Amino acid sequence: MSYEVVVAGGGIAGLTAGLTAARLGRKTLVLAGDVLGGNLLSIEKVEGYPGFPDGVAAYQLCPMAQAIAAGAGAQFEAAPLARVEGEAPGLRLFTAQEDFAAKTLIVATGASPRPLGVPGEERFKGKGVSHCASCDGPLLREAVVAVVGGGDSAMQESLTLAAFASRVIILCRGTALAGQASYRERVLAHPKIEVRFNTEVEEIVGDVAVSGVRLRGKPGVVDAAAVFTYIGLDPNTAFLNGRVPLDPHKRIPTDGTMASQARGIFAAGLARAGSPGRAIASAGEGAAAAEAADRYLRGETK
Repeated sequence: MSYEVVVAGGGIAGLTAGLTAARLGRKTLVLAGDVLGGNLLSIEKVEGYPGFPDGVAAYQLCPMAQAIAAGAGAQFEAAPLARVEGEAPGLRLFTAQEDFAAKTLIVATGASPRPLGVPGEERFKGKGVSHCASCDGPLLREAVVAVVGGGDSAMQESLTLAAFASRVIILCRGTALAGQASYRERVLAHPKIEVRFNTEVEEIVGDVAVSGVRLRGKPGVVDAAAVFTYIGLDPNTAFLNGRVPLDPHKRIPTDGTMASQARGIFAAGLARAGSPGRAIASAGEGAAAAEAADRYLRGETK
């Protein structure tokens, strides 16, 4: 099957790119991956998104975007892009099951949570080590939990966990919380959230499940029934295998139109170098990438 625009990624950047390309009249395929919504699904409430003054749950936002994109004519496949061959406008794109011809490609594959890389992390995955507060928070009622990180995600998820846990301990490596001021103010004022600065996790400990964390340079163990890690994200770009130039952080550099250094290939969202990583910004980048792909197909750009 041949398409004018193929979008790799089913997060808000990819869904918006698919919607915009379809509305521009382009034959569009969205390779949405295994889970529609990507990392956004782990966030209980997306704030700062126009049209939702009280925030919106990602499990509502992403299906709405998909439905609008499908209504505009975009087609969807629940498979991730595994390999890219050729050059635009003669790209060949492969999933595990089939392959497609494409004139342009928009990479919106997002990023995956960065591991702490400490003993116990792998062993206790699914047994107390988590990245999703809305998924696992209800299982931790009246428990003490630890959150590792100090950015927006760590603060958002701490606020979600505080609705269930008896206490949330944020372990922050720096001297201050980063991210949006509105989150900082709410976290620091919350009676169930404690923030410990200049703190690094050395080991996650337990028997059959997590029971606590050992901190670098500090004696004893901090008791915790679960550890939620939010120390950053690593872009999902390995599948490109050199077909598109990447920066030292494995993200895709683009110009202001979201065009990469590879002809006919564009990027949006967390896979793109310089992306703010917020939902509204990723949606805008997806729309911009689709507009740029349309101009490329019309011969207005190289």
